[in-house]
Amino acid sequence: MSAAPQRARAAADPGASTEADLVAGARAGDEAAMRELIRRLNPRLFRVARGHLDGDAEAEEAVQEAWIAAFTRLEQFRGEAAFSTWVTRIAINAARMRRRAARPQEEYDTVAERARPDVLAFPGRGTESAEAALARREVRGMLEAAVSALPPELRVVFLLREAEGLAVAAIARDLSLNAITVRTRLFRARRLLRTTLEARLQGGFAAVFPFDGARCAGMADRVVAGLRAGGRL
Repeated sequence: MSAAPQRARAAADPGASTEADLVAGARAGDEAAMRELIRRLNPRLFRVARGHLDGDAEAEEAVQEAWIAAFTRLEQFRGEAAFSTWVTRIAINAARMRRRAARPQEEYDTVAERARPDVLAFPGRGTESAEAALARREVRGMLEAAVSALPPELRVVFLLREAEGLAVAAIARDLSLNAITVRTRLFRARRLLRTTLEARLQGGFAAVFPFDGARCAGMADRVVAGLRAGGRL
């Protein structure tokens, strides 16, 4: 299929367009297509970056760098893998470079396991009182702190599995790891978070490290501004 119909679909209704349509639109410099790609993939990219880095601000900067790099080098995307996989790898590289710059002596594959005494209760789903809603927000903060304490190589696979819901095979592909390595790191991450924590929080990880709403829109604005400044739009 030629790129023209794909670009037309992306321009007509970005929200209903396929990823391929949006990529075609982005190649043509369609700002709406770029913004829609950012909106759809920001949660995954932020969690990937946050898995490697120790702070939200640093992870957000890595994601922004990744988007600008991706849109600047779209001609390098050959479609051999999904665009989401391609840009995920760019985000991983951006996060790793930031981490290496901050901690040049750290060995990336070193796993220093620590006992985690945290046992957290997670409020139930459904209709909630104001007190329950407040408790959920507080617990999310505690959960994010516990996940942040995981070693980066464990944290990233844990977030991709539990927060993004990716299959082990997809995580292995995106991180260029063996599937056995992914399973081992998941096991170790869960063990560090303790069996009780995992049992009580089953299904609740979708709330960890969210990236949407105003933060996502702000990211799109900054990426578009960066592309314009570089003469790409």
